[in-house]
Amino acid sequence: MGWYEGRSLVAYIDPVGIPTICEGFTHGVKMGDVATPAQCDALTRQEVARALAVVDASAPGLPDGPRVALASFVYNVGPGAYNGSTLLRKLRAGDVIGACKELPRWVYAGGRKLAGLVKRRNAEMQICLSGLR
Repeated sequence: MGWYEGRSLVAYIDPVGIPTICEGFTHGVKMGDVATPAQCDALTRQEVARALAVVDASAPGLPDGPRVALASFVYNVGPGAYNGSTLLRKLRAGDVIGACKELPRWVYAGGRKLAGLVKRRNAEMQICLSGLR
């Protein structure tokens, strides 16, 4: 996750105006918050575990590629956006390839297309499709 999020030990405002720290952690973060590298590591492990749990609950038994890619996606957009997505509807209908191909649609934040999200979603899609074709 850090590859896309970067790491900041000091809280900052993300592109949609949410206080954020570490590798994209937002829950309860306030401007002025500071974290240690060890705290960031713990938060990242916690959030990755939560994202994997969301993916596993919504689509049990996924191959590793889609599971990892979708956990990265959930980590970034949150479970609410994922749970209401066309991507998840396709996944639940058994169209894993179609679900993976939905990822590049998720490149906007605050109404703006972000180059970092374009790169992230393309990488997630490639990981998602790995081993499926």
